[in-house]
Amino acid sequence: MKILNENTDEENALTMNDIINELSKENINAERKSLYSDMEVLKQFGIDIICKKTKTFDYYIGNRIFEIPELKLLVDAVQSSRFITKKKSNELIKKIESLTSSHLARQLQRQVFISDRVKAINETIYYNIDTLHNAISQNKQVSFKYFEYTIEKKKQYRKNGEDYIVSPYALSWVDDNYYLVSHHSKYNGELTHYRIDRMSDINILQEKRTNIKEVTGDQELNVAKYSKQLFSMFAGEAENVQILFQNKLINVVIDRFGEEVFICKKTDDDFVICVDVVVSNALLAWLFQFEDKIKIISPQHLVDKMKSMAEKVANLYL
Repeated sequence: MKILNENTDEENALTMNDIINELSKENINAERKSLYSDMEVLKQFGIDIICKKTKTFDYYIGNRIFEIPELKLLVDAVQSSRFITKKKSNELIKKIESLTSSHLARQLQRQVFISDRVKAINETIYYNIDTLHNAISQNKQVSFKYFEYTIEKKKQYRKNGEDYIVSPYALSWVDDNYYLVSHHSKYNGELTHYRIDRMSDINILQEKRTNIKEVTGDQELNVAKYSKQLFSMFAGEAENVQILFQNKLINVVIDRFGEEVFICKKTDDDFVICVDVVVSNALLAWLFQFEDKIKIISPQHLVDKMKSMAEKVANLYL
């Protein structure tokens, strides 16, 4: 099975003599009759071994768990993911390559990301993710330390290195970063989130998590809805915001808010959306890039905030 998996596909088959030679390299002596029996056992086991008659009888693996286009998608996702370190990217891709023949694996060695692409540098993120998943499944609280980087590129722990203690509910992948969605007793009725690559010394505690219903009033956490309301994962209260967009930005709006976003036609040239989002500088920055092609209608304090931001930026260039 190993020989067939690694060396064969629809374009590359092995004869019985080839298989005998490959086995001999592993110091295994085999006869044709026994190999025919072995082939039948593998077929009964579920391996799709195809026998193609040419001048000889050629054998290869037909259908596999993953087709080559699916493996290419996985490789592209791994290579382009910011939170996966370069070292781990290479390790994962090697494992993905083992899911097809060595011949087809060469097609997977496509460098989607440029070597200078920003990648995470915290190698412990994978163990962090595993620990947090375990805590969630065990319905337990977790403790951890949280850090940021100084201008000298050194770690600086928040709260002077004291532990954060939270109730973990879910992991969310937003804007190419992995976040823990949780509740801290300090914030009544509010969820908090932390970048997993900025967490260290994670421990599962004996204390049970706070029930999500006590925090949000909902029976369970809708991670997709929660993530969609946040811009660059800035926390705060979600508000209903109305924004005017030119028609040419409809694809941008749907990409950001989804097809279910409420849209109301204003004129032949523009439309208004009503959406619940957390009002933050990240939201303003996202809107700012569209210049005069958008206009905030309400709430008024957001309109004023945008005016103030525009003035501050303009004053830098006076």
